[in-house]
Parts: sequence; structure tokens; C-alpha cells
Amino acid sequence: MSKKIAIGSDHAGFEYKTAVLEFLKDEGYTVEDFGAPTAESVDYPDFAHPVATSVEKGQNELGVLICGSANGVAITANKHQGIRAAIAWQNEISALARQHNDANIVCVPARFIDLELAKKIVKTFLTTDFEGGRHATRVNKIACM
Repeated sequence: MSKKIAIGSDHAGFEYKTAVLEFLKDEGYTVEDFGAPTAESVDYPDFAHPVATSVEKGQNELGVLICGSANGVAITANKHQGIRAAIAWQNEISALARQHNDANIVCVPARFIDLELAKKIVKTFLTTDFEGGRHATRVNKIACM
């Protein structure tokens, strides 16, 4: 069974989201698209919150959020207690976010990287496992109780 992935973007990430969504489907993933539905101006929290909620509740295993800088969607997603959203603008950062931080949402800055790198970052994120061990001790200290 393929991993279930949540994806969302604002208007600045719409073009990349559309392309990444198709790329993921071609790779065999089940992808739930939370919008934005067009490139018309929207508010990123309206799409980041539903993606984060679906990952937090286990409806999707991992998430992908795309906006201009990735900051807005990352800040929004990280308001959810069960979310560890990481901004990745290089492939190695994407891998480390999974390996060391057990990140469950990758946030991609569409205005600062090209589409092929965005696809590579997302694929790396989705195929990299958390290493656990000493990293698990640290990750377990992140949540506020």
C-alpha cells in the first residue's frame, strides 16, 4: 500500500503544488489535495491548517506544503501540537529533517528553488526514515504540554 500524503499551497505555491501532486501520483503515492485550487491570491493558513490537521489525526502519513518562502506555511503548521514542519530548500536538509527531527511535513519555498529540486526534496522527504536513538530523545522534548 502506498503512503497517503497531504498536500497544500497558497497562490505562490500553486504551480509547484500542481506539478508535485502529479509527480507523487506517478510515483505511486495516494495524494489528498487541500488546495489552493487556483493561482489567485489566498491566505496560506486556510490551506496549511487542513494539511496539518490531516497529518496530526493520522488521516495522511506525511504532508507537503508549498508557498513563496515556506515560512508562512511552516509557522502555521507548527501551531499544531503533533506537527513537526520543516522548511527545506536543499535536498540534504529534507533528509535531515526526517532523519534527525522526525518531521512530518516538508515546507517548500517555491520562489527560491526550481521545480525539479522541489520534486527531489519532496521525494527525499517521503522516502527517508527517522533514525530514532538519540534523536528520539530530542524530538520527545519538542511538544509543549
